[in-house]
Amino acid sequence: MIGNKYESNQTWSTSRVGQLVNDRKIRKNSRTSQSNEGAQYIENDVCLTEDDTSKVATVGQCPEGDTATTNNYERCENPDKKPARQRLLAVANRLPVSTVRKGEDVWHLEISAGGLVSALLGVKEFEARWIGWAGVNVPDTVGQNALTKSRAEKRCIPVFLDEEIVHQYYNGYFNNILWPLFQYLGLPQEDRLATTKSFQSHFAAYKKANEMFADVVIKNYEEGDVVWCHDYHLMYLPKCLKDFKKSMKVGWFLHTPFPSSEIHRTLPSRSELLCSVLAADLVGFHTYDYARHFVSACTRILGLEGPPEGVEDQGRLTRVAACPIDIDLDRFIRALELPQVQEHIRELKERFAGRKVMLGVDRLDMIKGIPQKILAFEKFLEENPDWRDKVVLLQIAVPTRTDVREYQKLTIPVHEIVGRINSRFGTLRTVPIHHLDRSLDFHALCALYAVTDAALVTTLKDGMNLVSYELVACQDSKRGVLILREITVYAIRMFE
Repeated sequence: MIGNKYESNQTWSTSRVGQLVNDRKIRKNSRTSQSNEGAQYIENDVCLTEDDTSKVATVGQCPEGDTATTNNYERCENPDKKPARQRLLAVANRLPVSTVRKGEDVWHLEISAGGLVSALLGVKEFEARWIGWAGVNVPDTVGQNALTKSRAEKRCIPVFLDEEIVHQYYNGYFNNILWPLFQYLGLPQEDRLATTKSFQSHFAAYKKANEMFADVVIKNYEEGDVVWCHDYHLMYLPKCLKDFKKSMKVGWFLHTPFPSSEIHRTLPSRSELLCSVLAADLVGFHTYDYARHFVSACTRILGLEGPPEGVEDQGRLTRVAACPIDIDLDRFIRALELPQVQEHIRELKERFAGRKVMLGVDRLDMIKGIPQKILAFEKFLEENPDWRDKVVLLQIAVPTRTDVREYQKLTIPVHEIVGRINSRFGTLRTVPIHHLDRSLDFHALCALYAVTDAALVTTLKDGMNLVSYELVACQDSKRGVLILREITVYAIRMFE
């Protein structure tokens, strides 16, 4: 085969097993070549997709040393065929970078942490663009133009929301109403009359924000694009997009649990939001249970049909599927070989020499079970005094939703528990708990994963937990222990 570099130095087996082994080797080598061939990752360039590698090779002119991937085969055998990846517009509440203004038209971009960022980095089959809220209030045109230009280079397209919309849409509706409901915490119980009075204004702001997202998507939409809407922040967006163009390919994916129909029934805007989501062509969830809950809500609340493929409304079928997200495995494996990561690993091993390292990496969130994890660690130290100088718990608690009162109230008791345990069991040389109220950069986090002896995931209710994936990806030499609470969603995958 022209351009097949494996043909000259490899005997192809005619057996089924031999063919599978050969195919696996090709995929593994192709993956390595693709990752080293101009791929730009978010920790280096805040870029969501690989560089354009559409080098057209004529017959007999495949580049020497270039792994012959499937696309290379096609280019060498079909020189007239112009490879082109389909465009994907990934729409989420926030962009994968945070922004700090340094001047009237100067912006500094920093990587953001989060499961959605980690998951979407693995999407390389599409030419991706990320659309999301800029994260800051930018009222002036000069600032908006400068920010849009700076993020265009990173394939990010900002949505500009004013402070009032953000307050009611972000803090009001989906952080105070939708998120607790989807996590089975129920609607707010404090001052229910005030909540009822403010609900209409919050929901109106939620719809307005979704319409502003839709305006940006429509402005950047090209025929044939796939629009992928993410999470409960944008449940009204599929309807807005389909109202503009019915033939637009729209998907919506939920990154949290979807509650049972009896829980969802308590939401005042339940019917409107369900109908808005059903405007999408495909609706995705982490697990079959969440997908089943959504279909059940549509059949019981809206009275629609729920065939095996999804939900049917007057002959129109919306497909509903369980499609758990993943991470870019190669990104973590490659990071372990970087000099700065190796230096971090060396420093951590020296710092905690002779002690077992237990790790927790969570958002400072009510459902992550951070207080329960720390209290369980205290009980372990009480019952096992011989281990008090032999183990350390490193808890990374990334601040989140800092403007929401419930999250602010969570910080104080966590700090009090950590302080009490360290004063009980700590010495002048060591303390049993190291607690950080901030995120770590990518390289430091990979190093921390690599030296961990036991990782604790203790969520009370959660969607897919990607920390577990990231830990396993960085544990090639350590082979530590991953302890998952039974309620945590974790899709087991094979790491080659």
